[in-house]
This record gives sequence, C-alpha cells and structure tokens, in this order.
Amino acid sequence: MDFDRTKLILHPVRMKIVQSLVNGRHRTAFEIMNHLKEVPQATLYRHLNKLQEAGLIEVVQENPVRGTVEKVYALKQTFHTQLGTISKDQHLELFFTFLAQLMGTYEHYLSTDFDLVRDGVSYRVARMHLTDEEFMELAQNIRRLINEAMENEPSDERMPRNLATIVIPEKN
Repeated sequence: MDFDRTKLILHPVRMKIVQSLVNGRHRTAFEIMNHLKEVPQATLYRHLNKLQEAGLIEVVQENPVRGTVEKVYALKQTFHTQLGTISKDQHLELFFTFLAQLMGTYEHYLSTDFDLVRDGVSYRVARMHLTDEEFMELAQNIRRLINEAMENEPSDERMPRNLATIVIPEKN
C-alpha cells in the first residue's frame, strides 16, 4: 500500500467506513449507513467509491433488489500490514493527521451537552514494563475485547464511543 492510499484512510468518514468492515465483515451501503447515521447518503457513496477506486475495499457480492443492484462491500487488504513500507516523515504526517482527527472529534463532543463522567470520557498514558511476550498477550486480549465490542449493532440504547489506542515503546 502506498502512502497516498494510506493517507486516504485517515479521512474521518472513510476511517469509519473501514472500521465498519474490519474483522472480515461484509456490509451493504445501507448497513454501513446504519453505523454512520450522521453521514448523508450521497457523502457515504462518494467515500465508498474513493475507497474502492484506491483498491482498499471491494464489492464481494451483488444482489438484485427491485430493478437495481445492491453491492456488498468488504476490505480488500488490511491497513496495518503495509505501514512498514512508508518513510519516517510519512509516518509522522499520518500520526499528526490521526491526532488532528481525534482532536476534532473531542472538540465536537465538547461543543455538545457533555458530561465527562456520564459519558465515560477519559484519556491517559499508562506506562508498563513488559516483555515482548507479555506485551503480545496484552495486545491480543485488548484486540479481542475491542473486536467483540465492535460487533455490537447500533441501537437507541447504545451510544457510539470512540476508543483510540496508540502504543509507543520507549527505546533506550
């Protein structure tokens, strides 16, 4: 995956589309729209087309529905497996873009009727001392729990929550 395609994913709407397809999920545009209720239909289709043109998602099935064709989308390749091919400066640019997106999401949250305790808002740095094996076990457990929570379908009782993780080792 080249840098431009990697950067393409970091747009807030496209990142949400990609997140709705992780773990091998196959979804129609309508199903994706149910996960991204704040995104207008035309905007969703525009971003689906960009992701498909970049080769990041693909149509895995087409279903005839009342004289039209309903497409089923899936991720074509994973984001993280190709990150090792870009330069240090490109990594920094992606990281800053990621942080800017987080800041925008948090700023939007703070512009609402927010309640940090009620909404479970937190941010912190947890410094740990782990062997490589201990870290891999921790990462796998966290990934499993996050994946399970991401399987939840939207409902009136469920508030969408963003959980961002950044792991930065300290090298001697």
